[in-house]
Amino acid sequence: MTPTAESPADRLVREAVGVALAALPANARIAIAFSGGVDSSVLLDAAVRVAGPSHCLALHVHHGLSANADAWLAHCEAFARERGVEFAARHVDVPRDVGVSVEAAARDARYRALDALCAEHGVSSLWLAQHADDQAETVLLQLLRGAGLAGLAAMAPEFSPPGAAAARVRPLLHLLRAQLEQYASARNLRWIDDESNADTRYARNALRHEVTPALAVHFPGFRDALARTASHAASAQRLLDELARIDLETVSRDEGRALSHDALIALDDDRALNLLRYWMRLQGFIAASSARLGDALRQLREVAQFGSNGDGHRLRIDHAGHALRSYRGLVYWEAGDSSDPADETALSARETSELAWQGEATWRLPQWRGTFVFAAVDPAASDAARSPDAIPVSVLQRALLSARSRRGGERMRMSDAPGASSRTLKNLFQERGVPAWKRDVPLLYIGDELLFVPLLGVNRAALPAHVPLTEARVRIIWREDLLIA
Repeated sequence: MTPTAESPADRLVREAVGVALAALPANARIAIAFSGGVDSSVLLDAAVRVAGPSHCLALHVHHGLSANADAWLAHCEAFARERGVEFAARHVDVPRDVGVSVEAAARDARYRALDALCAEHGVSSLWLAQHADDQAETVLLQLLRGAGLAGLAAMAPEFSPPGAAAARVRPLLHLLRAQLEQYASARNLRWIDDESNADTRYARNALRHEVTPALAVHFPGFRDALARTASHAASAQRLLDELARIDLETVSRDEGRALSHDALIALDDDRALNLLRYWMRLQGFIAASSARLGDALRQLREVAQFGSNGDGHRLRIDHAGHALRSYRGLVYWEAGDSSDPADETALSARETSELAWQGEATWRLPQWRGTFVFAAVDPAASDAARSPDAIPVSVLQRALLSARSRRGGERMRMSDAPGASSRTLKNLFQERGVPAWKRDVPLLYIGDELLFVPLLGVNRAALPAHVPLTEARVRIIWREDLLIA
């Protein structure tokens, strides 16, 4: 069937897409988050008409939550191919963590997958199909949850999450769902109806099907009013964020990965809580409830009051798979929750890398974002002048080198003194005051024996007792990517 002549909805949608496109550099490619529903189908169709198919990329996320997910993937790919648009998809597993709704977990997994696809395809603008009805529902949900200003600000027309590969743009945010449906009908589009959208056990669906229709009858302009509320909240939140940035300059330590315990609790409650919320957003955490943040601040004040600032693990606040810790005057987030042994690394293991060393000067380990450097020690230097961590070349060549993740319980001996014993890496890190977030380093093994640990040094137990002074030696250095010239 041939599409009918241009309708008012057709013109509004294309104008909205044109405005978003005009804000981008000439010939920029656009990634469209394409679920196959009516909203994203309209956005993809309009983007192709306005920008051209070669400038569009359709991205689909397969959650596996519905028995129809495979059919939806096939439909989305066919829809994109019909329009000459490149299509890419990614499967995700949605975690079922206690205290996190399936909706929230699926949304988080979806955005992570979309951002990864944008990075993979070199696209810096991700278009999302949310509209004015979505915005109104979001504001209502946040009001009912007792959210703060950040929640009431709802969805921004454009937002660049910290560290994300692409800015998120919502070209249709001021248009109504009914206008998008009119566009879809006039263009004879085919779209998916997700059966979960009718399940009113989900809060958003209950609002959509049972609350907003009643509001539309008695308060016809409620969507515009809620959009203004979101705009006012966003303006107020920007001011609070600016205050938090000012406070962070004073309180931040280690490039923002930690906060000064004393400086944080010197702030009054309102400013301290505002700073904690802002800092957590910068760390990429989902927002915590006011009760949880208030409890965190209370415990931070108690830890300082009772003089336990050096005890790194009295503090126990779990959130989003991490635990808030206080250690040697610093406050930071550690992977794992408080049921885990404090700082027995809870980070996911990386793939082991191996090297048959034949005199290489460097060994790049991209999964750790760093490089092992094998620096030759001047053979003319006196033994006293040599680095105590100089390693005979014969040691490096006696077996394969391997870089492995910490598993917990590893031990090494730091001294050649008679009677010196091995100690756990955890204890050695603590003794040297190395904070938990810096302990995710590759452990260098020779065969099955631990040889070298960044920030600690050489395991003396791995070295032979007697080595000819004339034998060539190297010193191992671990350099993070940002430190490499």
